[in-house]
Amino acid sequence: MEFFHSLLDWYMANLNYFTVALLMTIESSFMPFPSEAVIPFAAYKAAQGNLNIFGVFLAGTLGALMGALINYYLAKYLGRPIVYKFAGSKLGRLLLLSEKKVEHAEDYFNRNGRSSTFIGRLVPAVRQLISIPAGLAEMKLRDFVIYTAAGAGIWNLILAVIGYFLYEVREQIFPYLVPGLIALGTGFVIYLIVKGILKKTEDRRPKE
Repeated sequence: MEFFHSLLDWYMANLNYFTVALLMTIESSFMPFPSEAVIPFAAYKAAQGNLNIFGVFLAGTLGALMGALINYYLAKYLGRPIVYKFAGSKLGRLLLLSEKKVEHAEDYFNRNGRSSTFIGRLVPAVRQLISIPAGLAEMKLRDFVIYTAAGAGIWNLILAVIGYFLYEVREQIFPYLVPGLIALGTGFVIYLIVKGILKKTEDRRPKE
């Protein structure tokens, strides 16, 4: 338990505008990292007076936009065959990608048009991948930036409010914070293991 307290203290000590932007860039690209582990903690630190809440919001939104642009340009210049091949590769699966997920995001984009880059930023299953079909469709960059920044901004605002609220009730939740984070982390690891086992089982089944 002491290790996790030390880890949390280290994370909070190194959480600043640059690391917020960097982590949100990672979160918004094809690499798996939850925004819920960034903005609420940074907003909590802002509530302590160590950061500015507007700076946290701005850094998080700019980072999310940068990550989305990475996906957009990779998809635009690599093209559909390479994107799908990468999603189905071992590295792609390691990054929690799959051809099915990319196909789902592309179907979502085709159904909702350019507004999907706004709405999709608020949908957990689509948020990180919606930039890929936008790039494949060569969506106009100006529209992509506007819709993505607006959607990411709303999502970050929600997370920032949660972080601020947590600071207000810190005395009530602090005894449960680290155990809760451990439980969430353990659950996520178990989920990845079970998902990997099920995937291998499915791949070994003879195709009809």
